Amino acid sequence: MSKDCIVLGLVDISAKNHLPLVDTPVRAGFPSPADDYLETKLDLTEHLIKHPSATYYIKAVGDSMIDYAIYSGDLLVVDRSLEPKLDDIVVAAVDGELTCKCLGLINGQHHLLSGNELYPPIPLTGKEVHIWGVVIHTIHSLRNRGH
Repeated sequence: MSKDCIVLGLVDISAKNHLPLVDTPVRAGFPSPADDYLETKLDLTEHLIKHPSATYYIKAVGDSMIDYAIYSGDLLVVDRSLEPKLDDIVVAAVDGELTCKCLGLINGQHHLLSGNELYPPIPLTGKEVHIWGVVIHTIHSLRNRGH
């Protein structure tokens, strides 16, 4: 397995983790007390994942997707049931090596495109390619960024 990702496992929909949902937008300016707006509980799995039996988490490793806001250590949510289309971020096995890249075209040929100019496009012609799914969400921490 390449250094680009670490498989963590399928989503378990039986474990409900409901968290409070604040039913008002948050401004990035003057603070407003949120306690008056607590409406209901929210299960992120129900909210973010449409196909739980076909969805898994995988951890990104490396800096090849930083221009797509995917950073080393991010948790990717990947849906195997979606048909990949151009400009989708996908998890793919290329000649047996897992990678997370953007599906694109260069001169009419399919390529996997990085989100970092230091990494060249990966042409798919003549390679064994298996798409493991489409990345539908990425989760990264806003704490301890490079500290």
